Amino acid sequence: MNLPNKLTVLRICMIPFFVAALLYENGADQTMRIIANVIFIVASLTDLLDGKIARKYGLVTNFGKFMDPLADKLLVCSALICLIQLGQLPAWIVIIIISREFIISGFRLVAADNGIVIAASYWGKFKTVFQMTAVILLIFNIPALSLLTDIVLWIAVILTVVSLADYVAKNIRVLTEGGL
Repeated sequence: MNLPNKLTVLRICMIPFFVAALLYENGADQTMRIIANVIFIVASLTDLLDGKIARKYGLVTNFGKFMDPLADKLLVCSALICLIQLGQLPAWIVIIIISREFIISGFRLVAADNGIVIAASYWGKFKTVFQMTAVILLIFNIPALSLLTDIVLWIAVILTVVSLADYVAKNIRVLTEGGL
């Protein structure tokens, strides 16, 4: 297993520790929230790092193309669900984000069944950056940054929808060639 793939697996392994720290004492312990945010930030940075290393050194693999976006989904969705439990995020936002992820995963499964691997698009990458930034701001939960947090969250939701539309438009052939 190459280094980018190890970083992807590491990101997945960090998720339970992140969730445990964030939900400790129902999010009331500020020290644990900081620890959760550090874990989330480090995990998010591994996403940036694994892709750069894979592209720079020609280490792009089908495992990485499949698992890297899955690791991002697991990390972000875990955080968003925790933030619902902590009362910091309305469920409808998370439903939009998770719905998009299920739809894209469905496309990827159909494509994989047809021997096609679909890499992430730039819209999807922007979406991920804004979702991760929104999560970081929500975990910090600093009242002075509430407007910024709301703006970043709204941009993340808009990019979630835009990236879905872009993904479907660019990959509709996967469904039509897959027999649907």
